[in-house]
Amino acid sequence: MKFLIKTLKFIVVLLALAVVVLYLTDTDYLLKAVRTIYLKGHTTAYLEDYKEFDNQMIEASDEPLPWPNHKNYNSVEETETLKELNNKSGTIAYVIIKNDSIWFENYYDGFSEDSKSNSFSMAKSYVSGLMQKAIQDGYIQSLNQPVCDFLPAFCDGKAAKMTVGDLSSMSSGTNWDEAYYSPLSITTRAYFDDDLAKVINGLKMDTDSGKSFKYASGDTQMLAMVIEKASGKKLYKYFEESFWKPLGSEHPTLWQVDSKNHDLVKAYCCIASNAKDFARYGKLFKDHGKWNGKQILDSSFVAKSIKPRFNDGQMYGYGWWIASVKNKEVFYMRGHLGQLVIVIPEDNLIVVRLGHTITKAKNNNHSPDFYTFIEEAYEMMNK
Repeated sequence: MKFLIKTLKFIVVLLALAVVVLYLTDTDYLLKAVRTIYLKGHTTAYLEDYKEFDNQMIEASDEPLPWPNHKNYNSVEETETLKELNNKSGTIAYVIIKNDSIWFENYYDGFSEDSKSNSFSMAKSYVSGLMQKAIQDGYIQSLNQPVCDFLPAFCDGKAAKMTVGDLSSMSSGTNWDEAYYSPLSITTRAYFDDDLAKVINGLKMDTDSGKSFKYASGDTQMLAMVIEKASGKKLYKYFEESFWKPLGSEHPTLWQVDSKNHDLVKAYCCIASNAKDFARYGKLFKDHGKWNGKQILDSSFVAKSIKPRFNDGQMYGYGWWIASVKNKEVFYMRGHLGQLVIVIPEDNLIVVRLGHTITKAKNNNHSPDFYTFIEEAYEMMNK
């Protein structure tokens, strides 16, 4: 018995020392990581982890606009290839929207059409749109306005030349390290730290901004801080009034914040919603920024968003991923673990896939599963 008590005391002391070390080394954010992710059996963020964090509510539209069902609604089943991929990758939602009508929808693994799940980096597309909305509203002069005008931490040296548009097109030139599975990376720190602005303001410059594409979640987070400073509005409220309500969203949604005290959204990720409400933003860009006859976003910005800015970033525009599939131009929202809102304007088609995993893309390119989700949608429609 005495041995057991001594052992327990030793463990308690060891744990206390470990906590002290974490605070002394400014890595105490790992305590939240262990509590919310690692002790639950995950090695990275997961679809329903929003329940473990502070969130801000974004209200549904005052005039919700349900998607109509297509005349051929759910007239065919998934192809065998799609069934196999959905099962293997843990798909939770697969939706085909043809001519602005639901052509097919199915939900898996206990999820339904109303279930919330984490958008992850699909949120970046929304934030880029909010940047343009802030330009239209007169809060920001243009894509070329210096970030320094809003964030004093980026007024020296190379940082002084960084523009708002550089953040949207992933070309800030900062030393952000996009590493999801390393507990000591800045990406992990940003996800769990309760003072996200402090993390972002500590970034340093690696290269000149506006010269080259480098995918960095920190760029979007910095852009959100710029928009809040410029507009004087919390980003989640600006999002609600600019997009979520005007686009007729049927469900309220949640956007994670770093903490109740600092109340800064994790702008590079973490909107909890469902497939059909996520799809509305894809329709907005498919229709050149217009919704129900109202021009919400400038059409020239929409066109710029879905074209590459840099030769070394052919797959990325301003907040959107870009691809060519079946000789058709495609642009899409993309999030960690395979959250996808895929838009194919030529065929007036939107494909939404949400799920637990996806085959990893190489060099920030497109996952092979991305192509399969599109190809099998065409196979189904051609039956």
